Parts: sequence; C-alpha cells; structure tokens
Amino acid sequence: MFATYLVVTLLTSAVNGLAAIANFIGHEYPKSQADKLRVPRSWMLPLGALLAAGALGLLAGFAVPVLGTLAAAGLVLYFLGALCAHLRVRDYQLGPWAVFFCLPVAALAANLAYHDPW
Repeated sequence: MFATYLVVTLLTSAVNGLAAIANFIGHEYPKSQADKLRVPRSWMLPLGALLAAGALGLLAGFAVPVLGTLAAAGLVLYFLGALCAHLRVRDYQLGPWAVFFCLPVAALAANLAYHDPW
C-alpha cells in the first residue's frame, strides 16, 4: 500500500507543481485557459500559489499525514471550482480537467487508505 501512496502522491505533487510554475511564468496554456473561461489574468498568480501550496502540502504529508490529507482535499476543491468555471462558460472539453481532477482524488484516497484515520 505504501508504494501506491508514494507514487500517487509524488505524481500528483509533480503535476500540480508544474502547473503552478506554468502559472507563475506566464506560460501560454494557462493564459489561454483563463481567457477561454473568462477568468481575469490577474488571478493567475494566486491560482498558481494555490496549486503550489497543494503540491508542497502533499509532500509535507509524508512527515505530517494530516497535511497531506488536507492538501489533497484542497486540490480536489480547487479542481471542482475549475469545473464550475468550465461549466459556467459552457466549455465541455473536460479531458485535461479530468486528469488534473483525478490525480488529487487518487492522492486523497491513497492517503486515507494508507493512514486509515478510523
């Protein structure tokens, strides 16, 4: 079980960390998504900060398990908000969103299964 928890958590952290970096450096993909979803570009840095906090929180969860659980849950909520933004503008091309959403869901599930709070 630890191997699954380790791989899923590291993969989720890496993907969200790279997405945060893309937001921070002003890469074209996040800017085009923001334009398509009618999200102000001024939100790119705060949204990148949320992604970075989630990625770092997942890694911190190896030392303090509750931080990993909270970070994964926070990323799930972040991507549910992204889904709302997509649906608000009637953008139903949700393939990339689904990948980004499933990773923190899997990380949350693996975290809860490995650390079994019950």
